[in-house]
Amino acid sequence: ISIMAVTALMANFSRVMVWWREVDWKVCGAYSLTGIPCAALGAHTLLQLDSRIIEMALGIFFLLMIPLRRRLQSGGMKVRLWHMAPVGAVIGFLTGIVVSTGPINTPFFLGYGLVKGAYLSTEAMASLGVYASKALVFRQFGALSWDILWKGLIIGSSVMAGSAFAKRFVLRMDAAQFRLLMDGIILLAGLSMLVTAIFPHTP
Repeated sequence: ISIMAVTALMANFSRVMVWWREVDWKVCGAYSLTGIPCAALGAHTLLQLDSRIIEMALGIFFLLMIPLRRRLQSGGMKVRLWHMAPVGAVIGFLTGIVVSTGPINTPFFLGYGLVKGAYLSTEAMASLGVYASKALVFRQFGALSWDILWKGLIIGSSVMAGSAFAKRFVLRMDAAQFRLLMDGIILLAGLSMLVTAIFPHTP
């Protein structure tokens, strides 16, 4: 989890750089206001408990979010700016506990009306502060050694290259195709978290 915290920082930073001009700063501010402190609280909580049950619950939640997002969209419901503060608080806390909660953000940022570059940049910018808060807590409590940091930097470098490479594909998509792609990512993330929870890695 510490390695992936570093990787997530680099991945989100690269997406912000690629789509810098499309960041919605109001959404970032509302989300980060609660997300950053709650991520620190979640990371501190993680160091004291087994996260397998949470991983499993989130995996199921990811899968349920796909039909929920579609239902909200078909019903004409829209996420408002003030909604992003409680969303940031909940997801920030969960991000501090598990490897990644990026896909949970998807239905809320899409529901606000952000797609393609605007979605990628705004979600990444909002997540930067959350993952930085998480990494600082890990560092403070000795869970982010130089060896772990180095591994995270290696993985993150390849992820950053992928963000720049993916831009041309995103530009070719329309909004409906992009939302469908996000549904696919949420599906894979949910299944991955369930597998991780049910069959944990044992050295």
